[in-house]
Amino acid sequence: MHRQQASDGSLYGSETDPAERRAAVRAGRVPVAVYGLGKMGLPLATVLAETTGNVVGVDVDAAVVDAINDGRSPVTGEPGLDDALRTVVEADSLQATTEGDAAAADAAVHVVIVPTLVSDGSPDLSTLRAAISAVASGLDPGDLVCIESTVPPGTCDEVVAPLLEAESDCERGEFGVAFCPERTASGRALQDVRGAYPKVVGGIDEESTRAAAALYDEVTDNEVHAVADARTAECVKVFEGVYRDVNIALANELATLAEELGVDVYAAIEAANTQPYCDLHRPGAGVGGHCIPYYPYFLIDTCETGTPLLERARRINDAMPEYAVGKLFAGLADAGVDPADATVAVLGFAYRPGVDETREAPGAAIASSLRAAGVDVVGVDPVVDLDGFDVESASVADLPDVDLDGVVLATAHPEFERLDWGSLDDLVVVDGRDAIEADAVNGPVRTIGVGTGARN
Repeated sequence: MHRQQASDGSLYGSETDPAERRAAVRAGRVPVAVYGLGKMGLPLATVLAETTGNVVGVDVDAAVVDAINDGRSPVTGEPGLDDALRTVVEADSLQATTEGDAAAADAAVHVVIVPTLVSDGSPDLSTLRAAISAVASGLDPGDLVCIESTVPPGTCDEVVAPLLEAESDCERGEFGVAFCPERTASGRALQDVRGAYPKVVGGIDEESTRAAAALYDEVTDNEVHAVADARTAECVKVFEGVYRDVNIALANELATLAEELGVDVYAAIEAANTQPYCDLHRPGAGVGGHCIPYYPYFLIDTCETGTPLLERARRINDAMPEYAVGKLFAGLADAGVDPADATVAVLGFAYRPGVDETREAPGAAIASSLRAAGVDVVGVDPVVDLDGFDVESASVADLPDVDLDGVVLATAHPEFERLDWGSLDDLVVVDGRDAIEADAVNGPVRTIGVGTGARN
């Protein structure tokens, strides 16, 4: 594999006129390698290929690489991605490989967007380190390394740059490193990458920041927001996720007060948010996904100063699936049903509607808690393959034929709006997302909300 090399200098340390550097990016004379072709990485690689016409994507999964080189997207649920990917592959603007070292040898810009998760409460940077080692194998003076993976503050300065220096023939100051966080959401990744929000960039030195800003100014239709340094940019991304986690935890704690206060917390929050200084999020049966449940630990585990608010928020949000199960069991007790004799359907194993992503999804935790109590669990999800969840799988259409004692709505997939509640009776229903219309359920079906109490 050999891609066209930059003929008029690299982005980092180049004395070429800025306008000429931008033209070089657009003309494909600055080859780009993207490491990680998952749910966020593939849309990013596709947009970079649209912009530069000269991108190699790297992934360890050969099946993913083969699909991309055939013009088929292995990522589902992303509007427009199938067509956009096919276009750039057919134009030879994007090709994929499992050979990270070869891609690194040909690239002048390296964009890393691999997962950084949490293991035993600590950030796991092993995948990031592996990607950086691949970059280092082909690092040349003038190369720019952009980290889009969410990382603990200080990672670019204390992990990425030292590793590049130790495993390459380059010294610090000969290459650039910048943190340029992805600000995308599943289901709208192309829109977000192309410019739904300002693009934040911050480098380990001024030249890294300038070079990253020059690259992303060609990629995004929005503004490029350069911050003081890489550490600040890393904090920006973590702070965004922590804000949402703490806000949701506040809403969830308020939801647990609903019956004592005698109010519908959702209605109270909606009214409170008409004040422009109030932006309470919505409570629910739990917080899932590859972002919010993990980012607080990037501060909790790495900062010597205590983080009691962040830790409390995590405990509250982690407890919400069990809280929903407790509501169900209280309802079953009122109906004279022993959980050990009950059959309960869990609606939704994706962490959010319409997205085939189950990481930390509340539905899985709810099903596990139910099984531990001896409940027979029926799982329903229109976008998730339920093999491996130890539940009996059923479709929405199947439910009227299943002898159920209860239902927990964990994810508000639009398909569940078509559920004919009138065909179900003698049920206890826990609405974990405030998604069931009040007039949709009547008769012997008892609905309990997470944040509203009993509705009928």
